[in-house]
Amino acid sequence: MESVTTNAASRVATGHILALRLFDVAYAIDLVQAEALWARHAAGRASRARLVVTPPKAMAFGVPPLTIILDPITTEIDGRPTTATVTARLYDFGAVTLAIRVAVAGLAWTEFAQRVNAVDHSLTQGPHSSLWAEILAAVRGVIAAALVRPAASTVTEDYLIAVVNAFTVPLNAADLLGTLDLVPLLSGEHRPLSPAARNDLMRRQFSYYEDDLVVLTWDRAFIYEPRGDSDVADVLEVANVQLLEMRYYDELLDDELPRMNDLVETARGGMNVLASRRYAGLARKLYTLVADVTELTEKVDNALQVTEDVYLARVYAAALDLFRVGLVNAAVNRKLAIIRETYTALYDEASSARTELMEAAILLLIFVELIVAVTHH
Repeated sequence: MESVTTNAASRVATGHILALRLFDVAYAIDLVQAEALWARHAAGRASRARLVVTPPKAMAFGVPPLTIILDPITTEIDGRPTTATVTARLYDFGAVTLAIRVAVAGLAWTEFAQRVNAVDHSLTQGPHSSLWAEILAAVRGVIAAALVRPAASTVTEDYLIAVVNAFTVPLNAADLLGTLDLVPLLSGEHRPLSPAARNDLMRRQFSYYEDDLVVLTWDRAFIYEPRGDSDVADVLEVANVQLLEMRYYDELLDDELPRMNDLVETARGGMNVLASRRYAGLARKLYTLVADVTELTEKVDNALQVTEDVYLARVYAAALDLFRVGLVNAAVNRKLAIIRETYTALYDEASSARTELMEAAILLLIFVELIVAVTHH
């Protein structure tokens, strides 16, 4: 009797696989203008995102991103033509998340795990990975006027979420963990993992009710949600967006620091009456860079505001920790501190150079007056 229950329960009645790819496309996006542009293009298939179940006072987007619905696509997954729905989510700080959703129904558990791996291989690593660039180009073509200082960044993030809404026989979280092996789905590996690797992979588990479950890993997550809520998936997306943006600014500052050092040396090497102007001009550039990055990183930090929903807050905090968002953020802040110190030093040197120039001018005037007085006498 136990084996019959296990076999029946191990079939996924309904669910889906959500493949995400995240891009940084601009310094910022005017969401109001983007919504208007997309409404004219696609008969209003756009809306501001919100968490479905969580009360706004408990957890809410800082600035609600804009969700736009694209036409369904047909792509080949595991050798079979598969229809998938596509959405894009635009964030005001310049990030775009593309989501391809593949519905699943009536699959045995092992088939479901294989399907997850096939979606990952086809859309993330395989020959159809170029599909993301095509979708992004179509979105950008419509909302181009809403992009503020657009830029083509090579920094991207991928994440895969396997969602089960119902099994053939209802399961609670404990039965699910005791009955089904999540490791092949979460790891993507076909060979058995060591006990230590299995334990580490399954370490971040969360449940609120008896019949829901979330398991997080670095690049995948499993969600069992019988009520069909999407809040956990939305929270995981925001954590990935924050990682994307912090990585982008970390790499931007990595490129900027050597260039900054060269400019400083060049300015200091030109010791002449124009030195103060060189210092002041370079200081203004550094100040602008610091102001821009600081403004955007603050928006990223406030992308999701958590107050009272303890469960989602735990999932969100675990995702930020797992994705090492805090470490990358700290690296960005250290580099910003270096640039701020350089700006202060250059500003002081510019002020000193101006003072020296004024003193020299005063001495010159005094000398000229003396010459004129002696000559006149």
